[in-house]
Amino acid sequence: PPPPRGQDCPIDRPRPRDSTAMSRQTPLTCPGHTRPVVHLHYSEITPSGFYFISASKDGKPMLRQGDTGDWVGTYEGHKGAVWGASLSRDASRAATGAADFTAKLWNAMSGDEIRTFSHKHIVKAVDFSEDSQKLLSGCNDKLLRVFDLGSPEAEPQVLEGSPSAVKCAVWSKEPSFVVACAEDPQLRMWDVRSGAVARTLPLDGSATSVELSRDRALLTVAHGRTVSFFDAVSLEKVKSHPVPAVAYSASLHPERECFVAGGEDFKIYKMDFEDGKELESYKGHFGPVHCLRYSPDGEVYCSGSEDGTIRLWLNTVGKTYGLWKNPTD
Repeated sequence: PPPPRGQDCPIDRPRPRDSTAMSRQTPLTCPGHTRPVVHLHYSEITPSGFYFISASKDGKPMLRQGDTGDWVGTYEGHKGAVWGASLSRDASRAATGAADFTAKLWNAMSGDEIRTFSHKHIVKAVDFSEDSQKLLSGCNDKLLRVFDLGSPEAEPQVLEGSPSAVKCAVWSKEPSFVVACAEDPQLRMWDVRSGAVARTLPLDGSATSVELSRDRALLTVAHGRTVSFFDAVSLEKVKSHPVPAVAYSASLHPERECFVAGGEDFKIYKMDFEDGKELESYKGHFGPVHCLRYSPDGEVYCSGSEDGTIRLWLNTVGKTYGLWKNPTD
């Protein structure tokens, strides 16, 4: 069983010595993983708060409180690196995809395994539909699969058309469409009803991260030194901004006031959504930043790195929130 809360994964809490220190970003550090953290995903706000799940190459995905980073539990069962993880909107269920050729469905709070879905290769991405009744997976065998969670014994719907291993896969705004990227510099949308590729969008570099915005209207795509935003239905480009370094991941603020990006230079950049101006930048990790996600309330964003740690960052530096306390309040 997982160790008692807080014992295995202590939180490095910020301890500002004076009000001047509060003007600087002081992230919370969440240790616990022993290998690189490669994916993060937040639930929506629930009656008990909100949560995020982390996927790591150590094969032990973890659930944490979304505003403090406090460890809740570890999902035990995979026999290889976990590449993708997702929470249902109400945080009742979790899904993971791994190098052991499986995707797993879990009771998010108890950690009990509900179902294992076998694949023919490494599973790189998993995502719940908005109603949490279907699970999408993206696999190294170039296929997307849609599992009906109401009929878990049924064979999944298989979506063909990816030219190479699937790296990212998410549901679109419309429940009949999914979006994925592979090794080639293109973004593709599938119509689940027909099983065919409905739209293909060329990019100026291979995408490494695709996120559906909180209002489900925009797709945030990190590709090379660029972060682009596309309409989640038409794939029409809304905005595109250069970033200072190769970005492996990007996340849009729920209110669309800004976005964060991080990648190969270990730094996190906060940029203005409208004009792309750099607002802030921070270096806290000791390795490339593989994943970034904004919390559903927009008050914090979390980052996962090659260094095996997760860090939580305040969106408004100096604000009293969660474990951050401004001594002037």
